[in-house]
Amino acid sequence: MTIDKTWVTMRNRKDPAYWEGLQVFMALASKHKDCDGRIFCPCVRCKNTRLHPLDTVEAHIFTKGFESSYERWTYHGEPDEPIEANNADADEMVDVIEDFFPPINDDGRATDDGIQRGQYYDEMFEEIEAELYPGCDWISSLNFVAKLMHLKNLGKIPNYIFDELLKLLKFAFPKENKIPPTFYEAKKKLSKLGLGYESIHVCKNNCCLFYNDHASKDFCPVCGTSRWINENTSGKKIAHKVMRYFPLTPRLKRLYSSRITAKEMVWHRTGRVKENGVMRHPVDSAAWKNFDSRHPDFARDPRNVRLGLAADGFNPFGNMSLSYSMWPVVLANYNLPPWMCMKDNNFLLTLLIPGPKSPGKNMDVFLRPLVDELKELWTNGIETRDATSNSMFKMRAALLWTINDFPARSSLSGWSGQGYKACPTCNEDTSSIRVIGKTSYVGHRRFLPSNHRMRKDREFDGKVEKRLPPRRFTCLEILKQVNVISERAPGKRKRGETESNWRKKSIFYELEYWSTNELKHNIDVMHVEKNVCDSILGTLLDNDKSKDTTNARQDLKNMGVRQSLWIYEDAHKRLLKPHAPYVLTAEDKQLFCRFFKEVKLPDGFCSNLKKKVTDNNIVGLKSHDCHVIMQRLLPVCIGKFLSKEISTTIIELCNFFRILCSRTLNVKDMEKAQGDLIQILCKMERIYPPAFFDIMIHDIR
Repeated sequence: MTIDKTWVTMRNRKDPAYWEGLQVFMALASKHKDCDGRIFCPCVRCKNTRLHPLDTVEAHIFTKGFESSYERWTYHGEPDEPIEANNADADEMVDVIEDFFPPINDDGRATDDGIQRGQYYDEMFEEIEAELYPGCDWISSLNFVAKLMHLKNLGKIPNYIFDELLKLLKFAFPKENKIPPTFYEAKKKLSKLGLGYESIHVCKNNCCLFYNDHASKDFCPVCGTSRWINENTSGKKIAHKVMRYFPLTPRLKRLYSSRITAKEMVWHRTGRVKENGVMRHPVDSAAWKNFDSRHPDFARDPRNVRLGLAADGFNPFGNMSLSYSMWPVVLANYNLPPWMCMKDNNFLLTLLIPGPKSPGKNMDVFLRPLVDELKELWTNGIETRDATSNSMFKMRAALLWTINDFPARSSLSGWSGQGYKACPTCNEDTSSIRVIGKTSYVGHRRFLPSNHRMRKDREFDGKVEKRLPPRRFTCLEILKQVNVISERAPGKRKRGETESNWRKKSIFYELEYWSTNELKHNIDVMHVEKNVCDSILGTLLDNDKSKDTTNARQDLKNMGVRQSLWIYEDAHKRLLKPHAPYVLTAEDKQLFCRFFKEVKLPDGFCSNLKKKVTDNNIVGLKSHDCHVIMQRLLPVCIGKFLSKEISTTIIELCNFFRILCSRTLNVKDMEKAQGDLIQILCKMERIYPPAFFDIMIHDIR
């Protein structure tokens, strides 16, 4: 049945035809309400991003108008257009080839990358026209291989299993079929559509890359180590280390060469719903707006790309007992809408840094190719074809910030995450003390108002808190601190008490705009949440991750506070540790763990948690496990086992993480939550010993 949609574009919404068309739409949409009787609103303001009752949606469409680009009403029950069986797949691949290798212009040059049409265009169309086997008229050889490779990636099928599958298919299909016999041949067949990488040799000691000026050298120009493992043999030379670099520019150009993704690349300007005080995407943040105000030429064209960088180590062999750490460096594309930019298939892998050890402070050595490319993309840009308008434009790109856990942040920023000044936000004003065997980051009372009653409470550390909150350092002040580093004497030496924690000037300062970026480095909330969860659960269950150690109790005695928790000698000269109110008893541990064992969880929602729970302990938690425990499970059960003062504090902390991890953030709510968090941390200082407060607890603030 064909639905009349001419009323959608009518300017006069008082016309009876508009009202009649609206009633037809509402009748169709009313059959697809959710459990609360709501549907997506397709008005020009809501654009199918908000759910409203039927009468509200009808009023919105009548007063504000129907979104004209919403041509097929898939959100409201209209089915997709039926796909014709004949030539459907062939047409699909034709669109792909047209996007990747567009036809030439009148002057004989290709419209993208300067590639001549005859080089790849005709060859790929020959593959499309080739039958999979004699008499097959429903799918081409190229399309069949492309779909097989897609299934391999979705199912994470190992290479050797895929080889066996190809052999089986080649045997089962009619003779003279064009199915590649191995995975290698399949990759080779699709290589003209894919995006390759560069292999860059690395010094054995991570001193430098054999790249650009050093590409032809056989010895490291820094330490003199040979580039090769087998330098004296006559066979093929093998490098000690090889880094894989995936160039960024062709991947960004590919996003604009596709008619599907090119539309989404300007969503941050044309598609988002603007609402004051609400953040749904980085475009709503103050850092983004500050960047736009400082660089209006860049912000003028919404097609210019904004990126975020993340890096972390992992063990590629899956056995955590092996001391090997490979570091991928991934870029997130913030031009895309929120439901796309955080999907793994839209991440841009740029570097694979080899192990066996973490790059540490030598991270800048490996980032050199990426930073050089980012400098070029910012300064000169690159001619790019926009498939939506079939026109050329100069695309530029900028790195807004990095997102990492705390150790990786130290490697990227150059600010050491250890010592008395480990907090990069507090900088020189970091509040810390030395306890037995470690540094503790306490003193959160200084963030409270000057007249707050907690400032006079001596149960914290035996003192009255009179200090003001740490001041906020400007971009210019931080740049001055970083510039001082080059004046220090070379070599390893202990930093003086008056020196800051900078140990290097980050390579990102070579980017023209980096020094003025308001927010340069972010800490991943999932890593913070996991560390906090491990500390709380470890202390509750008194396992190997507990912060309630003998040294922690001795710290309390040294400070002269909470005498009831001090270690004491009994009549037989034995040292005894009193039971703390924040630690579960043996009986409560079993009940606590039984709750986690017996809790019913939806399929796929942390469903493996039960396997990590024993009779009196919880071990081997991953980030998502801790996420579910902190925000869903711990607030429900903790009140049964601990006193009201302690359980309420833990529940308030869990609620803070729940607010922080919401899809939509309200600025006023976050400001209130930040103020509440300071009081939560102060309450925790009265509950837990100073050893509990490592840098990850402090960085919640």
